[in-house]
Amino acid sequence: MTHPAGPPLRGIGMTSARTRERLLQRLVEQGIRDPAVLDRLRQVPRHLFVDEALASRAYEDTALPIGHAQTISQPYVVARMTEALLAGGQRFNVLEVGTGCGYQTAVLAGLVGRVCTVERIAPLQLQARQRLQALGLTNIKFRHGDGFEGFKLHAPYDGILVAAAPESVPQALLKQLSPKGGRLIVPVGPEGRQELLCIVRREELYMREKLGLVSFVPLLPGLA
Repeated sequence: MTHPAGPPLRGIGMTSARTRERLLQRLVEQGIRDPAVLDRLRQVPRHLFVDEALASRAYEDTALPIGHAQTISQPYVVARMTEALLAGGQRFNVLEVGTGCGYQTAVLAGLVGRVCTVERIAPLQLQARQRLQALGLTNIKFRHGDGFEGFKLHAPYDGILVAAAPESVPQALLKQLSPKGGRLIVPVGPEGRQELLCIVRREELYMREKLGLVSFVPLLPGLA
């Protein structure tokens, strides 16, 4: 799957191939194995998704603030969740809950047929939409809405990735999973005690697997 080249990238030093390769090497050392996921992280210009003042840190393996008490996820976590989502085969129709700055969205857009993405904070969604359109990504559907409700219009989904942590798995997201092997990747639990779960749906059977401890901002209801 190919997409048009994006706009000129700012900050030549921080976007050098060597800087990105160092990050990718760290991800491999931490257990990321899917070559398609690694290549996609190599391609997506993470520095375009953070404030210019933080751009020099864009290829560190760390979460960074993006305003509105939200963060851009650590590259390892983006890679881990994406790899888990894609396990078991191609995902054509994917829901992302929590667009944020749009970085995870951009990673997914190069690996799946279509990304439907929901964000509750209107200014964040507007910025993300502008960035993603500037990068020439045309297989994305946006919704300003409550993540607990998902994006029913385009359900069922082959995969759902949740980029913020509810205290328990939202029932609406389980219902919007494809009954033929749909995969939900979601961090669950209170702040400081969150577990990353992979839930696979087979008809009315939901199989859960724990993928490890993580730290995410909480998934909040309503609009902002």
